[in-house]
Amino acid sequence: MTQIHNRPMSSKLQSKAEEIERETSDQFPLVKINFILMAVAGAMIIIGFLLMLGGSSTTEAFNPDIFSTRRIVVGPTIAFLGFIFMGVGIVYRPNKK
Repeated sequence: MTQIHNRPMSSKLQSKAEEIERETSDQFPLVKINFILMAVAGAMIIIGFLLMLGGSSTTEAFNPDIFSTRRIVVGPTIAFLGFIFMGVGIVYRPNKK
């Protein structure tokens, strides 16, 4: 049977442990609202890419749907805004009360 011994810390380690302070929630670089904004931005990016999906033209048949407004305007715009919003979500710093 192994027994764990509680050894006293050396004075050097003890002084290092006293120097380390726990960060408070207002000192964190990213807070809860940042993660929420980044999740919304990620969802926008995924929705934009999903809107760009669709069938393609083949050598036998031409598919005019490849030029639809949804695939060449709406999807890329939503994905681009999602990327912009991701940057805003990372940089955003809520006001302190």
